[in-house]
Amino acid sequence: MPYRLTLGLLCLALAACQGSNPYVASSRPLPPAPAHAANTFDASAYPAAPRDYARYRSWAWRDGQLPAGSTYAEPAQLADAVSNALDQRGLRPARNGQGGDLRVSADLRLERRLRQVREDYYPYDAYPYGGYAGYGSYGRYHNGYGVYGSVPLVRTYEVEVMVVRVDLYDARDGQPVWSASAETASQDSQGKRADALRESVQKALASYPPS
Repeated sequence: MPYRLTLGLLCLALAACQGSNPYVASSRPLPPAPAHAANTFDASAYPAAPRDYARYRSWAWRDGQLPAGSTYAEPAQLADAVSNALDQRGLRPARNGQGGDLRVSADLRLERRLRQVREDYYPYDAYPYGGYAGYGSYGRYHNGYGVYGSVPLVRTYEVEVMVVRVDLYDARDGQPVWSASAETASQDSQGKRADALRESVQKALASYPPS
């Protein structure tokens, strides 16, 4: 009897499954798009196109003015160093009143830096058999006499450096294209100053154009 009852219930369940489904899917149509939607472009939804540095061929000073100089170098010296560095990278000064592809600005300033030097000091009493004691790595084993040992000393001193910054802007929209700065140790003589200035500008533009 239980077997027949179970079989009857199973048949009823299968018959119920084959019946019509009382739930019917339905949906409403989407509302029409606004009239201006077809003409709207959301630039933030797309990644920016990579910048084509190859199209930059010429340049001019930003706002038509030479870079400001300083007590270290005159404006003409800085302008000449920047012009030569740009020329080595295939960028020529705009001529015949043309605006050029790039706008260039540069500035020069003097700053101070702290430098540290580590020296190894060898105390005399660490070498009871007459070993040499002093600074540096020379005579570390002291001809085989005495016991090896050193005391590190860190010396801090201040130096003056020359910092050059170069900025490049797209002439069409004014957006920044390149910005970099570099520094070299300041020099006392006029000739060495000119060399240090050119070196700093070359360092600042060494990675232009980016690969």
